[in-house]
Amino acid sequence: MSDERRHDHRHVDPGIPAAPQDHSHAVTPVKPHLHEHVDHHPARRREGKGSPNVAILCEGMCAGYYGRDVLDEVTFEVLRGEFVGIIGPNGSGKSTLLKVIAGLLEPQCGYVEVLGAPPGHGTGVGYVPQTELVNWSFPVSVFDVVLMGVYGKLGLFRRPGAADKRAAEAALDEVGMRDYAGAQIGELSGGQQQRVFVARSLVQDPQLLLLDEPIAGVDATSQHAIFTLLEERQKRGMTIVATTHDLSCVATWFDKVLCLNHRVIAFGPPSEVLTDETLSATFGSHVLVIPEAQAALRSAQH
Repeated sequence: MSDERRHDHRHVDPGIPAAPQDHSHAVTPVKPHLHEHVDHHPARRREGKGSPNVAILCEGMCAGYYGRDVLDEVTFEVLRGEFVGIIGPNGSGKSTLLKVIAGLLEPQCGYVEVLGAPPGHGTGVGYVPQTELVNWSFPVSVFDVVLMGVYGKLGLFRRPGAADKRAAEAALDEVGMRDYAGAQIGELSGGQQQRVFVARSLVQDPQLLLLDEPIAGVDATSQHAIFTLLEERQKRGMTIVATTHDLSCVATWFDKVLCLNHRVIAFGPPSEVLTDETLSATFGSHVLVIPEAQAALRSAQH
């Protein structure tokens, strides 16, 4: 879900399969930090600050919209090849953080470096937005959606060639959607649509892949398929950062967890971070954890 969107209560319909229900809307997020950045360094444009082994470096980064900070002096570091999950209540800044990393939103202060360059100034970054933000009524085929992934490297005046089309077909094969290449994107299920958008990002062969709620509203089978695919890509060297509300997935799939509520509450391996104390500090004193997630959390802690 986006930072500004209210919780979708469609899960009350028994006819619609849904992921584990998200009850984080019941918790009031920490009040966003408001200041004029007088005592802060502006976002610097100095390349090479991080180690070559660092994929993402954030130091004291603030970002927001219309003069209102959503992220408050965020500091963390993601190493190349890691699989990192970001958790936090609705409105805590998860989507905003991905937009900063992807170069879609300028930080107001602090330092951010992505693959050795300022956000948006380098190559090798793939971004999968929330499916809720997509106009599914637009008449476009599954194949064309995936082929759109190559336009970033082609530029404005070049058209995709035979090699680009083969790459799009290979990406559809990888996500198990080759048979749907000619279908309209709006006709697919939520899980199928999400796999198509993952394929669109994979056709770029990115070094860093950012995913905003990749399993929101999809069934358990699609969740497992998506994370298995991502795990295979990680084994081949890809760095992956994904936001989610599903604590069981965090404990099962991710190398590290970033607990976020406008500021970094904790960051580290699930076995160290996913404690009652940290979850309460992140979500509030009455965070609800479903039984499946509780079992996964206990497994991560032992």
